[in-house]
Amino acid sequence: MVSEELAARARNWIADDPDPATRAELGTLLDVGDERGLAAAFAAPLAFGTAGIRGPLGPGPARMNRLVVRATTAGLAARLAEEGPLDAQLVVVGRDARHGSAAFLDETVGVLAAAGLRVMAWPEPVPTPLLAFAVRHLRASAGVQITASHNPPQDNGYKVFWRGGAQIVDPLDAEIAAHIAAVGRPGRVPVDDAAQVPAPPAEVGEAYRRTCLALSRCPEERDLRIAYTPLHGVAGQEVVGLLADAGFADVALVAAQHEPDPDFPTVRFPNPEEPGALDLVLARAEEVGADLVLANDPDGDRVAAAIPEAGRWRALTGDELGCVLAEHLLATGPDDPDRVVARTVVSSQLLDRIAEHHGVRHLATLTGFKWMAKAIAELEPEGAWPVLAYEQALGVMVGGAVRDKDGISAALVIADLAAALASHGRGLADAIDDLARRHGVHRTAGRSVRLEGEAGQRLVSEALSRLREAPPATLAGVDVAAIADHASGRRTHADGRVSAVETPPQELIGVELADGSKAQVRPSGTEPLLKCYLEVVEPVDGDLAAANARADARVERLATEFLAALGLPAEV
Repeated sequence: MVSEELAARARNWIADDPDPATRAELGTLLDVGDERGLAAAFAAPLAFGTAGIRGPLGPGPARMNRLVVRATTAGLAARLAEEGPLDAQLVVVGRDARHGSAAFLDETVGVLAAAGLRVMAWPEPVPTPLLAFAVRHLRASAGVQITASHNPPQDNGYKVFWRGGAQIVDPLDAEIAAHIAAVGRPGRVPVDDAAQVPAPPAEVGEAYRRTCLALSRCPEERDLRIAYTPLHGVAGQEVVGLLADAGFADVALVAAQHEPDPDFPTVRFPNPEEPGALDLVLARAEEVGADLVLANDPDGDRVAAAIPEAGRWRALTGDELGCVLAEHLLATGPDDPDRVVARTVVSSQLLDRIAEHHGVRHLATLTGFKWMAKAIAELEPEGAWPVLAYEQALGVMVGGAVRDKDGISAALVIADLAAALASHGRGLADAIDDLARRHGVHRTAGRSVRLEGEAGQRLVSEALSRLREAPPATLAGVDVAAIADHASGRRTHADGRVSAVETPPQELIGVELADGSKAQVRPSGTEPLLKCYLEVVEPVDGDLAAANARADARVERLATEFLAALGLPAEV
């Protein structure tokens, strides 16, 4: 039996909804009296948070659909009105090739145009880094990218960038969210369905490519065979063209994955971090005898790399990529103390050691590129300029032209380094080993628990409460030195002292060990996951192989014991 209040909400939604598919879906739920289905559609609205919203497609405020996009855009326009006259402000809009992306872009453009804003929008799908670059290059007030990045096929999202080209951060997200909540019925939001808006000028794309090419430090070294895939996403044309412009002509493609396909038919999950996601490109690399494998996620903001090693393919971790690129860029760039590198708090501390070796500043921020971009921007008035920022989840920002992770420019810089090393008979693995010999083995690993529904949320709450209320005294045979609770801003030391955690509040808890190792946990901001981040630091006494073996064993033991401390099974 459907309550009258829920039925009335559904009827109002159907009356307002411009999409016949979601109208019909909601109508069917009403006709059959599916209270559970209707309650799910009208549960808590998609929360406007990590640079926007993201969720499964479907009707109602708890799903991604045209009315939710309409209300979100109206809230964005209302917040932009506080910046000054709307007709003097530009908003750039782009989209990926997911289901619903074209319709959501049209909805966004229509609301912005009706509000009086100047709007530019690409008619074809574009990678997220190009949108972020365009906001900065065109000095736009804001940018919107319709994308769910590497989420599964049934999802879509709405990502917001602010002036300067970085993702929005607190308090902007809360201010926009408040305007969205004030919209009321989204069907009453004015929409200019006939809006004819120009595409960003071709010069934007040309400037982006020039900026990427300028990141090359070794343009004379190009003897490299690359296998590449965009995983059914929108970065393929841009990456292949950029590599060709840089002189990398020997690029083997995965035909089944090169064109955008919103169903992602050849992968279980379109995230290059996921097991099996790189299988086809690794097979292609084996077929052609490639020296390097590169892959992007569907919207092009992440990059993965793999290298041949002892008769198999070794996929590099995000920490390995970020640190080896930082060493390359710092070692070959100008000797300038105003250079700065950044990482997230859940990424490897090896970056700090590399920065100290080169005498440059290093930052550690909350998870998310929006925080690294903000921290770097705050240092720029002092003369600081960014060399690299990275997060362990295969996100890399090289330079400062794009203030977000950019898997396209990063792919070029990885190829650039690999070719330079190959010209001296060396490879990326050798460069990683060099860092271990200098700074010790920093072995990182991750574990994730997928959460579904109320039971999943209860699991998160119980795990975090357990760690806060009964933290372990030791992990993997090493004493716990402190518990860093980023939500409360408190670091509780083993001797009882309390100090401040210098980050904005976030649901993240870290267990810091006496030898510099760490274990951290947080719920994901974009996926239904509880994520664990592990790092052990193992000195190298001359025998690198032995140090690597010890680090591998220690990180596995750390993972097992940390999951037990959270009350979670060891096999996740």
